[in-house]
Amino acid sequence: MAERRATNKYYPPDWDPSQGSVNAYIGQHPLRDRARKLNEGILIVRFELPFSIWCGGCNSLLSTGLRFNAEKKKIGSYYTTPVWSFRLKCRECGHWFEIHTNPKDSAYEVVSGARKKAMPEMSNEDDGTAGEIVDLSRVEDSDNKNSLLHKLEALDARKQRDKRTMERLSTLQVS
Repeated sequence: MAERRATNKYYPPDWDPSQGSVNAYIGQHPLRDRARKLNEGILIVRFELPFSIWCGGCNSLLSTGLRFNAEKKKIGSYYTTPVWSFRLKCRECGHWFEIHTNPKDSAYEVVSGARKKAMPEMSNEDDGTAGEIVDLSRVEDSDNKNSLLHKLEALDARKQRDKRTMERLSTLQVS
């Protein structure tokens, strides 16, 4: 329905172009119902949850990608980047919760009314160095089992073993 309103070409018979736009003549904002709180600095937008959260009212799980009509309001700025507040209403219980942007960390933060679902970190269980940058110039003792160089060599050995396994599997699939 909304897409038809945007391309509407109806002009009232008593409207004259010298009176301004049709919206001004009718007394309606071009953003229609989305601008009903614009005088308070709030715009209604469609917001998709960037991560799963637990509602503070009914304790239900709201999944990533769930869409809401949110009240968007500028609450500050980080250098020249605006910090936005999104106020959303839970679909289950009607409880309000608020999410702010965090331009410093390029993330979103749940501020009130809900809590972010704790997600386990992806890491390498063998040595715990997944995603770390290894500085080989600081490695002093190569005989130490816990040294970074030893961990790097073990990783290389695992990669070679996995490569040989994949080659064997591909030969088995061919024959």
